[in-house]
Amino acid sequence: MIFGRKNKPKFAERMRVLLWPRRSWKRSGVYYIKRVLRLTGSPYAIAAGVAAGVFTSFTPFLGFHFLIAWAIAFLIGGNLLAAAVGTAVGNPLTFPFIWSATYSTGCMILGQPIMHHKIHALQHGLLSQSLSAILPTIKIMAVGALPVGIAVALIFYYLTRHAARSYQHRRKAHLARKAFEAGRWRKELAEHTTDITSKATSS
Repeated sequence: MIFGRKNKPKFAERMRVLLWPRRSWKRSGVYYIKRVLRLTGSPYAIAAGVAAGVFTSFTPFLGFHFLIAWAIAFLIGGNLLAAAVGTAVGNPLTFPFIWSATYSTGCMILGQPIMHHKIHALQHGLLSQSLSAILPTIKIMAVGALPVGIAVALIFYYLTRHAARSYQHRRKAHLARKAFEAGRWRKELAEHTTDITSKATSS
């Protein structure tokens, strides 16, 4: 590949860029959408993979999101690469909102009071605190992640499935039109060649 990168990024670097892109978030979002729509597979497989990644982003198990997303995608017949892309919904910009939503929902389900100071501490020290200190909060978030994550994942599933189906239909129509034009061009060339041959023979 002439214009390929000389030093290809390692797996860890690709995963880091997935969570914190080099470009702006808007450009990166458009890029990831195109990447997803261009994946090979049925609209269901692509949408299921994305939904698996989105749901996993709402779980508090940081460091295991890719593995969990791939496992869920495998069980429901989703595209594994789409699942990896779907985890990008959970990123440094969205994690504070995700953690607040899952913690608050978990507290309501378990009938516990919502400690706003815990949400604030969670947003600023989840990665720096010891496991024993954050384990009770993680359990609450895990419970809250179920309804919140499923609801958001379903939204992404239907949006992605519709977008993938539309893209694939447009792609097939484009390829069919190109094949038709190529076939017509070959037919016209063959007829033109036949006319020249016939004239040359008759003369």
